[in-house]
Amino acid sequence: MSDDPEPAVNISGGTAGGGAAAEFDPATADTRAEEVVDRLGELFWQKEYGGRDAFTCLVRTILSQNTSDKASQPAHDALIDRYDGDGIDLAESLASAERSTLAETISGAGLYNQKSETIIDTAAWVLEEFGSAAAFDAFVKDEEPSVVRETLLEVRGVGPKTADCVLLFAGGRGGVFPVDTHVHRIYRRMGIADADADHEDVRAVLERDVPAAKCGFGHTATIQFGREYCTARKPACLEDPDACPMADLCDQVGVYPATDEVVDPTETLE
Repeated sequence: MSDDPEPAVNISGGTAGGGAAAEFDPATADTRAEEVVDRLGELFWQKEYGGRDAFTCLVRTILSQNTSDKASQPAHDALIDRYDGDGIDLAESLASAERSTLAETISGAGLYNQKSETIIDTAAWVLEEFGSAAAFDAFVKDEEPSVVRETLLEVRGVGPKTADCVLLFAGGRGGVFPVDTHVHRIYRRMGIADADADHEDVRAVLERDVPAAKCGFGHTATIQFGREYCTARKPACLEDPDACPMADLCDQVGVYPATDEVVDPTETLE
């Protein structure tokens, strides 16, 4: 069990999002994907979702692209310390930021020149389209999820995972299962999604097969499972099949214990 002081109850949508507590019982799961998520519910903290400020969440997710939380969180904290305060709207503050100064501020996050430009452009877009970060927050929380997602995907530098994370962590929307590299790898490796499925294909499978109230937790818990058990190069099953709590549910696509070899599931099709 993690020492992460998160709530011990999974509420899809968070208390502010009107969500309901989800029950995790692998014996009653209707699909293999749901059974995986239910079993993850027995391993890790179960979290609340929703209630975060949407623009702050968007900036945080942009910073996390292609880097670890360990690197991106300090960069986010430094950005907030420098640009969020004195009663000034964060979007307004970042839209007028000097790019090199912002890049220096977030340098710990990696790709900081590209990300600083994306953040400034995104802040300017928020002001142009909504007038303020607060109005953008209301849009994310109140508008239809499909409309929010489509709108966010029109912004340069915002991809499906970023849009879905804003919907989940700010909007508190049930049925949203963001797909990052861990999620993409694990559900293809397990055989729940096709070996050659792209991120959007994996998302479609999971949002179809995992109940809406469990999708948010499924996302965060799968990432934790990927870090602790099902890593890209050395999954736990490679040395000991009994070391993985999902062994009986996994097809081990691309994992070959006999030869100590691990490849991306797509390569199994070649």
